[in-house]
Amino acid sequence: MTGVPASAAGGPSAAKGGAASGVSGAVPEVPVNAVSGTTAEALSGAAADALSGTTAPAASGAAGDPASGVAADAASGVAVDSESGARAPRGGKIAAAAVNQASVWNIANLLTMLRLVLVPGFVALMLADGGHDPAWRSLAWAAFSIAMITDLFDGHLARTYNLVTDFGKIADPIADKAIMGAALICLSGLGDLPWWVTIVILGRELGITLLRFLVIRYGVIPASRGGKLKTLSQGIAVGMYILALTGWLATARFWVMAVAVLLTVATGLDYVRQAIVLRRQGIAERKAALEETEA
Repeated sequence: MTGVPASAAGGPSAAKGGAASGVSGAVPEVPVNAVSGTTAEALSGAAADALSGTTAPAASGAAGDPASGVAADAASGVAVDSESGARAPRGGKIAAAAVNQASVWNIANLLTMLRLVLVPGFVALMLADGGHDPAWRSLAWAAFSIAMITDLFDGHLARTYNLVTDFGKIADPIADKAIMGAALICLSGLGDLPWWVTIVILGRELGITLLRFLVIRYGVIPASRGGKLKTLSQGIAVGMYILALTGWLATARFWVMAVAVLLTVATGLDYVRQAIVLRRQGIAERKAALEETEA
């Protein structure tokens, strides 16, 4: 035989290097940095620095959470986003979630609680001394006005400063209907307001609330401008009836209440229309999604 194969000449060294050398048949192993104690990793493209304890992400991506694209930094306790390279504090997602979950004891919910507490106090003032004393009725009007003003602010504060909570979503509409219902029932019970007006307004409010729950699987019926105008007109009209007014003011409150009742009925019918449309759209979207899945 006249020659020896390169793999035989190099022996194990050639196997480690992965290629044959014409001179020695061996390829040098990956060098070790004796100063920093680091080893260049050729396959992943990442270099580990034993002195600093950090990892540098390579072009192919750093080791870490594949779902979030974040690599943990063992030395500094920070995370590295493999897409943007930005470093965020460890546990940043948990901290952000904690911030987004507003405390129940925030200013918006406290205003809602105040409105709930005012309801029994308002009723007591309305019925004090037979229910027709101008002084007690003035105090009842003050309590009712405070409740209506807090209704304007608590929702705005909750949305503006991210203070929306599950408690607020449930308690706010309850407080609104409680103070309005208490006022209407007291006025009708004292003979100052016809019972049919109270039945129409409260029936509409309870009916629309129930309707919202029935169609919530298809979407949310947003509050309209007409609905907000209805609430404002109701508040003004009921407030005028709470006060012991006489003369032209007593006549004016009748017409203000008439406008409130018309808006109550009109907006109620509009909400029913929106609920029907929302339900039809939801059913159509579900049917289309089911057909697409089957196809």
